[in-house]
Amino acid sequence: MRARVLLTNPIHPEHQANLAKHVEVVLADDVSPQTLRKAAADCDAMIVRTHLPEDVFEDAPRMKYVVRHGVGVDMIPVDRATELGIVVANLPGANTAAVTEYALAAIFQVNRPIVAYDQALRAQSWDVAKSLSTKNNEIAGSVCGIIGVGAIGQRLAGILMAMGVTVLGHTRRPETLPEGVEAVSFEELLKRSDTIVLACPLNDQTYHLINAQAIAAMKPGVTLINVARGAVIDHTALVPALQSGQVGAAVLDVHEPAILTGQEAILSCPNTLLTAHQAGITATTLERLSREAVNSLLSLINGENQANVVNPAAWEMFHVKHSKS
Repeated sequence: MRARVLLTNPIHPEHQANLAKHVEVVLADDVSPQTLRKAAADCDAMIVRTHLPEDVFEDAPRMKYVVRHGVGVDMIPVDRATELGIVVANLPGANTAAVTEYALAAIFQVNRPIVAYDQALRAQSWDVAKSLSTKNNEIAGSVCGIIGVGAIGQRLAGILMAMGVTVLGHTRRPETLPEGVEAVSFEELLKRSDTIVLACPLNDQTYHLINAQAIAAMKPGVTLINVARGAVIDHTALVPALQSGQVGAAVLDVHEPAILTGQEAILSCPNTLLTAHQAGITATTLERLSREAVNSLLSLINGENQANVVNPAAWEMFHVKHSKS
């Protein structure tokens, strides 16, 4: 009997079709917790592109493998999966280029907003448009602090340093920082940075890392860019800081709550650019992520251990259990 694989969302058509050659593909009707729990109940594996309910595995006795169509596994109850012997894998590095390019685009947009120049030229006058540029700064010579200097942070740091930016890095493992990146404490990074990029995982240590106290310690007018997770920032503290100008600009790809409803105060804040968790999504990355997710899942189904398994204890548990049966 062919394995049944649940897709929480559609993946790239070419690779979804390829997956269907090897397994029975089940596509969730929607991503509500009730629908996902029901769909997972009689599936052997799943590819995840949305947040799973915490109890998604409780009534899914056949579930063996879960592959994240991306990097962050906070969308998946990994601890519970491990307890049940369900193997979870992700795709590290698959969207590094896309997220790095988004962060760069954000930095450029804040410092050299050429769309605003164009709009002023068309709607007002040549002189008005030209005057806007005198209010903006070069990136060269500025200081950028990166919190969480993993694959994305390292790639971003290399590009910024080549442009003449001083890069500060705050990470749990300062010995891994690229040459030229200055390892600093959290407090020093807040104090010195003109731009702060959040590229860290969300965990107990980073939840609301950027709170009222941290914002008060930042340079007045700082630019804040979040490509990490929404809850790294306490938005109840960010909103008044944007309104007062303590935070001069914010570019947020991720939010708290994760999906904006249209009622949040952040939507009416000045000097704010908001996107719908799109930093890692391009046509290029969608194809790459789907290809790697399918290849990884098929390898797991075929009994091949993968370096991208995030809970190796579950792999051992699964194979010990099935070797005895």
